[in-house]
Amino acid sequence: MRAAILHETGQEHLEVRDDVETVPLGPGTVRVRLRAAGLCHSDLSAMSGVLPQPAPFVPGHEGAGDVVEAGPGVTGLEPGDRVVLCWMPPCGACPHCRRGQGHLCTASLSRLRTPGFRFAGGTGLYGFYSVGAFAEEVVVAAGSALKVPSDVPYEVAALVGCGVTTGVGAAVNTAAVAPGSSVAVIGCGGVGVAAVQGARVCGAARIVAVDPVASRRERALAFGATDAVAPEELRAAGRRLTEGGFDYVFEAVGRSATVRAAYDAARRGGAVVVVGAGARDDRVSFSLGELFFDEKRILPSMYGGGDVRRTADRVLDLWRAGRIDLEGMATHRVALEDVGDALALMRAGEGLRTLVSFG
Repeated sequence: MRAAILHETGQEHLEVRDDVETVPLGPGTVRVRLRAAGLCHSDLSAMSGVLPQPAPFVPGHEGAGDVVEAGPGVTGLEPGDRVVLCWMPPCGACPHCRRGQGHLCTASLSRLRTPGFRFAGGTGLYGFYSVGAFAEEVVVAAGSALKVPSDVPYEVAALVGCGVTTGVGAAVNTAAVAPGSSVAVIGCGGVGVAAVQGARVCGAARIVAVDPVASRRERALAFGATDAVAPEELRAAGRRLTEGGFDYVFEAVGRSATVRAAYDAARRGGAVVVVGAGARDDRVSFSLGELFFDEKRILPSMYGGGDVRRTADRVLDLWRAGRIDLEGMATHRVALEDVGDALALMRAGEGLRTLVSFG
């Protein structure tokens, strides 16, 4: 089968090969035929080494397709079921899961060094976060396949696998944005625009999209932002549009400089919601004096800040009700052999999500 492969961390290009196969189906696993996969910035971060991922590996963690085979011991999934891939599924038994914080479960990380694919010659390679959606088929743990209704289009379902769930969940679950409040979103890629939509669903009165790329700012307005500014205009926008700063500021970039900008843009007593996935050695500085005096809440939000299954279901319910737009977030489409074009579009800051289609 065909798959896109990064051979060494730090390389910028993927090689699409047709001599790749999945590992054999085993107990508790399912084989999924992919139909659509989205390119997320986290894929680029893994390729560059910002996010830890052994190489060689198949990138991609936003994917949707059909179960074609279920291994021994699998319940609740059978051939023909339409599924979304979940890159960090909860185990259901650890302390985090028992507290209702399954999005913090790290049990699946133990599989990062277990090959999910191999070349025809037998050499193993990994799937990004045990998924590897840039392949025609994957074998994943049953918990990594979330069943969705069969009438949900594959392209819509794929987006629910990460970016949309992360952004909408940050607004709805982590921040619990209050009706009538003021919001700023720094970084208007796929996750940031999803946060814009989540804030709109929650009833925010003012939503300011902040991005250096003019086309992204314009696009954010179409998804519910009331205003759009370049980063250097954020401070002035805060003075013009709020009384002392924004109630909520979402950081969807994953850099210390933008986290600091988000903190400065929030009002005293406001919330800074950190959604972007950054590097371990990228440190942001706050003084104890300002932390105490300003009483701004710093709220990291991982994978939607709540039960992933529940958040994904909520996203699809909102989509069905016409409250959020998922189709419009897929701004570009490429075939697997043209995945390099998708990488170039994301590096250039163009579009929101590029979807890889498998036909």
